[in-house]
Amino acid sequence: MTYPNTQLLIANEWVDAQGGKTLDVLNPATGKAIGTVAHAAIADLDRALAAAQKGFEVWRDTSVYERAAVMRRAAALLRERADEIARLLTQEQGKPLGEAKVEVNAGAEIIEWFADEGRRVYGRIVPGRNLAATQMVLKEPVGPVAAFTPWNFPINQIVRKIGAALATGCSFLCKAPEETPASPAALLKCFVDAGIPPGVVGLVFGNPAEISNYLIPHPIIRKVTFTGSTAVGKQLAALAGQHMKRVTMELGGHAPVIVAEDADVTLAVKAAGAAKFRNAGQVCISPTRFLVHSSIEAEFTKAFVAYTQKLKLGDGLADGTTLGPLANSRRVTAMAGVVDDARKRGAEVLTGGERVGDAGNFFAPTIISNLPLESDLFNNEPFGPIAGIRPFDRLEDAIAEANRLPYGLAAYAYTKSFKNVQLLANKVEAGMVWINQPALPSAELPFGGIKDSGYGTEGGPEAMEAYLNTKSVAVVGV
Repeated sequence: MTYPNTQLLIANEWVDAQGGKTLDVLNPATGKAIGTVAHAAIADLDRALAAAQKGFEVWRDTSVYERAAVMRRAAALLRERADEIARLLTQEQGKPLGEAKVEVNAGAEIIEWFADEGRRVYGRIVPGRNLAATQMVLKEPVGPVAAFTPWNFPINQIVRKIGAALATGCSFLCKAPEETPASPAALLKCFVDAGIPPGVVGLVFGNPAEISNYLIPHPIIRKVTFTGSTAVGKQLAALAGQHMKRVTMELGGHAPVIVAEDADVTLAVKAAGAAKFRNAGQVCISPTRFLVHSSIEAEFTKAFVAYTQKLKLGDGLADGTTLGPLANSRRVTAMAGVVDDARKRGAEVLTGGERVGDAGNFFAPTIISNLPLESDLFNNEPFGPIAGIRPFDRLEDAIAEANRLPYGLAAYAYTKSFKNVQLLANKVEAGMVWINQPALPSAELPFGGIKDSGYGTEGGPEAMEAYLNTKSVAVVGV
């Protein structure tokens, strides 16, 4: 299929930037340009903001049942177009086509869940001290939302934000990634085609710093949601704080994997391995620091290396590919730096550790052992197909290492002991902990981190609160 040139979405119309400026979009499997994306200027942002305000005024007064119906129609269109949208996603982002299809279909499910959850945004009646008084607690939409989303999951990271925003009655203006613009555009087209009022959803691209610095302080925007690096997240949160804007931050992680002495090694390798190399490791919850009990370290390492060497690296559109290219050349350079640092510190590269081929952004899946704690891999999120292994003797020591870093997004553990499960559940400092299973984030569960991994959640009923104002109303009958 032909890759399209992507425009801006303003008031339900697809338009070029007023100045006509565009950016090239590259295929990470080839490094070649495949299309362009419109580059918004301030004038375009002003139009998008005005549309978002008008859309909000309509959408907040639309019944929750009609909101749900529109969202469900959009989800149905997303499913109908899943194959087409997945191919766009793979061309611009690189992940295997099968992974792209899962992402698109999961997006439809998330939209449906939030559509239904919007019907359960209840207020309450509070008994008054004055029997003639009625005391009410009301929940109201906070207002137009500015969303900033990353390139690693162009569909998933938008639906988690747009679902909660639309279900609560907010309008939604998204600054999606310039590197992967076509799949977000196809997603929002589903909402337009489903009959959502003009301005309720909008889409812009351009200079990320310029757009965030303009949208976040703008008086029309009342809520900011961001997924990305901790460093950028802190800057945007500080800017939002200066203007008293509600914020949800889903930031970087550096997920530990604790493989206890009594773990099922086969399960641990299969589940953690699949999570590690999903999307070439470009996942905020990707397991990275493998802490393995010394008694089973050799067994686990041998099995993990064997698993890794069976992965098929290639173009995400090619049959049989299980590991695609990195999304951009910056990631290839970063991976080489992580490996070089490990080697300089005396670590052993058991498999991979190098770029593959001259075209595209391919990097071999890599496992490194004998890593000192000072190594880059054990301190900074690699965001790529690299895993490090270190042994431990006491579970308490593994938990201490898991908690050592300022990150607290996701963690994994494998054990057959209920006592260990209780200890891990209570002591591991992370917003999400998966034990004896792969990462299975679902719409109904909270999705978010603690510490430097952000605050707020983008899953479960808890996600709705960040898009709602609470108002108390007390009335005495006259």
